[in-house]
Amino acid sequence: MASRIPWFERTFEYRPPVECGKDILERLRGTPARLEDRLADIPPASATRRPQGQWSIQENVGHLSDLEPLWRGRVEDFQDKKPVLRPADLSNQRTHEANHNQRSLRDVLAEFRNTRRLLVEMLGPMTITEYAWESRHPRLDQPMRLVDLAWFVAEHDDHHLVRISEMLEG
Repeated sequence: MASRIPWFERTFEYRPPVECGKDILERLRGTPARLEDRLADIPPASATRRPQGQWSIQENVGHLSDLEPLWRGRVEDFQDKKPVLRPADLSNQRTHEANHNQRSLRDVLAEFRNTRRLLVEMLGPMTITEYAWESRHPRLDQPMRLVDLAWFVAEHDDHHLVRISEMLEG
């Protein structure tokens, strides 16, 4: 597999213009379809294989679902004008305990589509003024605007899509 920067080692310096909020929203809206397209013909054994003890393809998809309550909660933090966004569980305990490989890939994908729809519905009506709301990201210890959060989530989606693609190709 290609060498990539692990998620927790990444820094985020790009600050998209607040006017790009709706553009980024389209990336978020499209992630379920991208996953479904990429995984349409994958056999169950391939979806649940855990290379080198890492998450399977199916667990990567499940992990995206597992984080949706965090993303929605952080949108609520912006709405509530909280100075610091709620922290993530950096151990990913929810994903480790979820047994995503015991379910069908179809169900895991459907769950992600349904839970992502909730985030898209929250962000959809946001205005440019609201996309400029700012709070502090707890792990990165830097200011983050709502538009930055949307971009951060889209980048996280792509991080896992790349991982899935590497497993499909490897």
